[in-house]
Amino acid sequence: MSDPMREVLNSWKAAFDGHRTDAMADLFTTDALFQGFGPTVTAGRDAVRAYYEAVPDDRTADVTVLHTYTIGDQVAGGFADVTFRDPAGWEAAVHLSLVLRRDEGAWRIRQYHVSRVITDH
Repeated sequence: MSDPMREVLNSWKAAFDGHRTDAMADLFTTDALFQGFGPTVTAGRDAVRAYYEAVPDDRTADVTVLHTYTIGDQVAGGFADVTFRDPAGWEAAVHLSLVLRRDEGAWRIRQYHVSRVITDH
């Protein structure tokens, strides 16, 4: 049995680490909702591509899948912890939630949301 969340996140990590913005955008549905680090929710592949084009080329991501689910054979999703890093020592930990939809014969991200992990309260 396939694990859509792990499959998509493996592809997402490879594209992110390689700074391949077209490959990143292709992982999303044409009507995807996207909430990254910025305060604005955006929609669509062009917005996703523009977001990732603004990310410095030397950033990488470590991904740990926490929970996955499927609903029938058209919807899946789950939660992951992601730590973004660069060679200078910058680091940002986030919780990532995804909703995936079977689209054009492949699993694609329909909804993407990160929430920064802050350890100081």
